[in-house]
Formats: sequence, C-alpha cells, structure tokens
Amino acid sequence: MNELIQQKLTEIERERGVRVLYACESGSRAWGFPSPDSDWDVRFIYIERPEWYVTVTPRRDVIEMPINDALDISGWELRKTLNLMRKSNPPLLEWLDSPIVYQQDDAFVAGIRELVPLYFSPKSCAYHYLHMARHNYREFMKEDVVKLKKYLYILRPVLGCLWLENRSGPVPMRFETLVDELLDEGQLKEDIRGLVALKKETPELGKGPKIPSINLFLEKQMAHMEAVASELDTGDRVVKPADNFLRETIRRVWKE
Repeated sequence: MNELIQQKLTEIERERGVRVLYACESGSRAWGFPSPDSDWDVRFIYIERPEWYVTVTPRRDVIEMPINDALDISGWELRKTLNLMRKSNPPLLEWLDSPIVYQQDDAFVAGIRELVPLYFSPKSCAYHYLHMARHNYREFMKEDVVKLKKYLYILRPVLGCLWLENRSGPVPMRFETLVDELLDEGQLKEDIRGLVALKKETPELGKGPKIPSINLFLEKQMAHMEAVASELDTGDRVVKPADNFLRETIRRVWKE
C-alpha cells in the first residue's frame, strides 16, 4: 500500500502541476487503533505554481482523489493551509504530528512547525474537540446497547480537551499517548485498553452494553470542559509570519 500511495502522490504532482510538500496518514492507523480491515486516510499539503497566486480569478484549493474501498487521498493547497494554521485548525495540527509520514519537504515541515506555537489556540481547539465529542456521544450513545468502537471516537476528542487543559502544546495524534499521560491506572484505563486491543484484532467490533466507567468519565469531562473552555488562551492570528512563509516557500520550491 505504501508503494501505491507514493505512486498516487507522484500522479497528482505530474497531472496537476503541483508539488506535494507533506503527506501523512490521518485516520485510525495514525491514531494507533486500526482494525485489520481499516482503510488508509492520506492527507497532504501541496503548493501551486507561482502564477496561481497572482490571478484575480478564485481557484480551487483542494485536491481530492476518487475514493476506493481501501484508500482515501485528499490535500490542501498551501495558502489555504496557512489560513487554517492561523485559526489553529486541529486536523492540520494533527497531520503535523502524524507518526506515519509518506512524503515531506524537510524545509517546509521545519518552517510550518515553527509557526505552530505562534498560532496555537487551546481555546479554539478545545471547542472543536468538545463539539466533536458531544455530537458523537449524542449520535452513538443513545441506546443501552451501543457500537463499541464508537467509544474510541468519543474518547479521543474528550482526552484532547483534557490535554489542552492540563498540558502545553497541540494534542498528540497518538491515542496511546493521551491515555498513558492523562489517565491514572484503574478500571477506566483498563477498559479503554481492552477496547483498543479488540479494535486492532476485530474487523467489526460489534455492539455491546454500555461500559459504565467510560460513560461516567465522558459525561463528567464534557460537562467540565463546557465550563472551562472559554477560559483557555486564544492564540494569535497575526498575518505577517504566515505571509512571509508563503512567499519564501513559493520562491524556494519554484526557484528553477
């Protein structure tokens, strides 16, 4: 699959006339709890040629490949990416922390990571994760018998909120890091580790009764974050550093 992903990225560069600056895994494989049949979710950042940036006509700033049963590939153009960076966009911050990187321009990666502390907003990220957790909780925890794998998709943003309250910097992408660093040993941690182990071994985790320790934790933490999210730091949205990085990257990549 890695070879196929590299081939697809090369096709995108050739057919679209762009350069891929960074490509990584973004889904359950990067989070650390893929099922045996999990697909690949590849996300990338690309740069257009210089003339693309000096036209009065708006251009599409996303590339999406047709999705098949195993592979989902899509990417954001650099200017769009930097605007999202200024908004402390959590998915983008997660991409930059992905443990599975398929392709990268080292100078670009170093430069954009230097921008992260400037624009990082715990408050903005907390609201993003809290909204995601509440939506999934309402959607998947309505019945007494629930889809067990959905717990992981609620736990991850809830633990993200807990990280933002108690740690510095963006939320780590690896689920195991969040569990290990934020939770004390006990029934909750044991139940979560059991779910992760089952998810990795089972193509379809199936349904089961609600897990009391996890539900109690989720409800308590979501209520808590509703109260404290507004007090977190808002970050900065100054334009100049992002503008400078955009111009420097265009010049460097297309210097020939």
